[in-house]
Amino acid sequence: MTSIRRKLSAAALAIATTFSIAALGGAALPAAATAPAAHVQTTTSPKPTVVLVHGAFADSSGWSLVATGLQAKGYPVIAFSNPLRGVAYDSEYLRQFLSTIPGPIVLVGHSYGGAVITNAATGNPNVKSLVYIAAYALDEGESVQAANTLGGGHTEVTDHLVVRPFPGATPGDADAYIDPAFFPQLFAGDLPKVVAQNMAGSQRPGAFASLVTPSGVPAWKTIPSWYLVAKQDKIIPPEAERAMAARAGATTVEINSSHVPMISHPLAVLALIRDAAK
Repeated sequence: MTSIRRKLSAAALAIATTFSIAALGGAALPAAATAPAAHVQTTTSPKPTVVLVHGAFADSSGWSLVATGLQAKGYPVIAFSNPLRGVAYDSEYLRQFLSTIPGPIVLVGHSYGGAVITNAATGNPNVKSLVYIAAYALDEGESVQAANTLGGGHTEVTDHLVVRPFPGATPGDADAYIDPAFFPQLFAGDLPKVVAQNMAGSQRPGAFASLVTPSGVPAWKTIPSWYLVAKQDKIIPPEAERAMAARAGATTVEINSSHVPMISHPLAVLALIRDAAK
């Protein structure tokens, strides 16, 4: 028990330290995240609202460090609660949600959340940029499952799903979870094990239909995009991430991260979002 407490304390200290740096926006921030003095805004135009969309097997709390860093820089931030019921439903839910936000929007998606923003932003003139954080930037007619094979990649996650029924499911559909025994290594390999295990136990399921439903017309064809490739990702193959980023014409950065860079490398994610928000 003492050992676990020490691990938890160490993890909490590491996260708190990162949190503090992000919030302060000091010298430790990457150059792309700190605007030179000559570029300081002198107008009173409001900053865009940043909407953060989580993916499957997660919830909006995964954005906490990034959200706080953005708020410290004056950005309005909304960590959207993704229903995880399938691409069509989730995208329409987000589309209607976005229609209530006045002014410019920077729309950020992680993992499956990328598929949702790809569809939800289409036709919305307020969305000025899309940011994909190790996420699915699907093309029309493409599914999440198909996108995993882009660039010759292969994902192991489909071999380690636990499937459970849910009320009202259509025939063949069910809730999918990542087997907790494999969650740390697949989803969060660069986080302290005790933190990853907690995430495994609290993961939200995604409807199995999310994997196989074809995507609609992609917003990245008309909206400027940014993409962060996680080079140690075990959920979406990095080869597939690069392929999706390239065809979207996205401004792309790569970091040595697991599938959850917004937790393990929040400063890099913060820098990319701020670049997209300029």
